[in-house]
Amino acid sequence: MAKAVLKKGEGRYLKRGGLWIYDNEIAQIAGSYANGDIIDVEDFDGYYMGKGYINDNSVIRIRMMTRRSSEAVDRALIDERVERAVTYRWDVMGEDVNSCRLIFGEADYLPGITVDKFEDILVVESLTLGIERYKADIIDSLIKALERRSVKVRGVYERSDAKERIKEGLKRCKGFIGDEFDTMVPITENGVKYMVNVEDGQKTGFFLDQKYNRRAVAKLCKNKTVLDCFTHTGSFALNAACAGAEHVTAVDASQLAIDQAKDNAVLNNVEGIMDFICADVFDLLPALVKDGSKYDVVILDPPAFAKSRGSVKNATKGYREINMQGLRLVRDGGFFATCSCSHFMTQELFTKMIGEAARMTHKRLRQVEFRTQAPDHPILWAADESYYLKFYIFQVCEEK
Repeated sequence: MAKAVLKKGEGRYLKRGGLWIYDNEIAQIAGSYANGDIIDVEDFDGYYMGKGYINDNSVIRIRMMTRRSSEAVDRALIDERVERAVTYRWDVMGEDVNSCRLIFGEADYLPGITVDKFEDILVVESLTLGIERYKADIIDSLIKALERRSVKVRGVYERSDAKERIKEGLKRCKGFIGDEFDTMVPITENGVKYMVNVEDGQKTGFFLDQKYNRRAVAKLCKNKTVLDCFTHTGSFALNAACAGAEHVTAVDASQLAIDQAKDNAVLNNVEGIMDFICADVFDLLPALVKDGSKYDVVILDPPAFAKSRGSVKNATKGYREINMQGLRLVRDGGFFATCSCSHFMTQELFTKMIGEAARMTHKRLRQVEFRTQAPDHPILWAADESYYLKFYIFQVCEEK
């Protein structure tokens, strides 16, 4: 087996519990290997650090699979990791496992792969060359782990079509793994019904990470007027409508998303108290402010503006702009929910930005809640990339 040796003083992320080794941290690699192979890792002084899969195409050169010299990276290891991942979900989600994330990459010590469960359908996203070699074993092991819990998987769909695969030297791909099935999958979350498009929806088809955040906002919406921005297929808007909102306006730039949101509204019999706008939120919010529009509840759930460290500065400007406009639209004493789903936009940066937006709009914010992603998307403290969702709910008051 080939062996990578770290430079003196490097591997700090690895040493505090992370799973990544960057290309500039490696002094040398002894022995032959092919990209995707498992290799040993040692510190500069010969101290054994573990085993991981390597890819010369990636800035993240090695992703660790085990810290133990005696542990082989084989099917037995895969089975153990998968079983632990499923057990964790059954423990922390209780009976709420009909639709949830079953495997969350590094946070489940299976770097590079995520698997979401939508009722009896699994959707797989494999992003790295190294984990691609274990994908079939992971899926098979997962199906068997679910069967032991009396859950029969009807089908598996692959959504490995993210651009990250190109950086790994992989082709983007999506399609059925095994038998075909209807890719419009019905699910129920928080009592709200959806049709999830696992073939063409964003990511794996639906954002499960906001499950309990949607519930937290919904309880504030009874008899309220609500504006839901970046609605996607209507999840926050539908939670508000089903919770008894007086009226809900849902906005998204994608006509496909708006059409699906409308269908989901009909599915829940709330189409009569909802309207849908296909528009760029950055253009619409200033227009609504100019018109003097006000809402009891405003929700901002934007995509990840900061997709790299280098984009944080410009992303902060984007977040600040929509938060300023969103705050201006909240009726005095109303509620404002805002979030960031980029791990590069840290909690500290995000909180600072919200404070700036409030000062610039002369609003006083009373924090109701601070939340993160649902526990089926666990935050591994040693893996910064696993902590990405920051979610605030505020009451908004005019400065007096």
